[in-house]
Amino acid sequence: MSDFNQRVIEEFRANGGRVGGMFEGASLLLLTTTGARSGRPHTNPAVFVRDGARLLVFASNAGGPRHPAWFHNLRADAHATVELGTPDGTVERFAARAVVTEGEERDRLYAEQSARDPAFAAYQSGTDRVIPVVALHRLDLTDPARHRAIAAHLVTVHDELRAELAELRAGLDSPGFGAGPDAPSPALGRQLARHCLTFCGALHAHHHNEDGVFDLLEEQFPDLAGPLDRMRREHRVVARTVGALESLLTSGAAPETLRTEVDRLAATLEDHFAYEESQLLPALAPER
Repeated sequence: MSDFNQRVIEEFRANGGRVGGMFEGASLLLLTTTGARSGRPHTNPAVFVRDGARLLVFASNAGGPRHPAWFHNLRADAHATVELGTPDGTVERFAARAVVTEGEERDRLYAEQSARDPAFAAYQSGTDRVIPVVALHRLDLTDPARHRAIAAHLVTVHDELRAELAELRAGLDSPGFGAGPDAPSPALGRQLARHCLTFCGALHAHHHNEDGVFDLLEEQFPDLAGPLDRMRREHRVVARTVGALESLLTSGAAPETLRTEVDRLAATLEDHFAYEESQLLPALAPER
């Protein structure tokens, strides 16, 4: 993240969505997406307009030749977190689903934005690419059917991550990876490193998406406030454990050290997944 974006983000959050400088007076939101490659959250300020119940953002990149990174992230994972200033001077945070508009609808929406702000007309005339218009739809978590869908998705993702972690541990225990006094096979080591980094990225993405949903769940289920706080804290613990594992993978650590760290991550994750399921599933899908 650039220093400029970081300053805007900090000012936005400190001043209830209001910022000065080049964005003074602009309708601005913060958009947090999941990195398409890293699986990590990335936050960017973006100009928006309201269009009925949805919010529109424009992947202008100031007229640059390439789409901004946040747009590529949304194409890979349409779930995002939006932060929006409120009339009472606070910042509202909610989960959203992104839909890329197309064809005549996109052209109409971009033309309307260009009429409101001529800078956007200049952005489009300065690049050969068609600047995307993305609609952000607030996720409604008041519908019991949505609750059940969240519960089912939670179990599915947890089971997939458990299986991937088990596969990673099996690879570390394979005869070709540091068995006895032998050094690990370079090819196997690279394969396991790729597998581990893919798993770590998926885990980062899962927890980022969960954090965006937790705020809404807390509104719907006040009794879950304490457990949700614990889950957020556990996400930070898991992130630190994953970060340590990623560092070891790039440092050439001994197989025994990697096994120890992966075992620690596995134990931490299983406790965390079990706690989430014990707290969330009865509330979201009591018939399960």
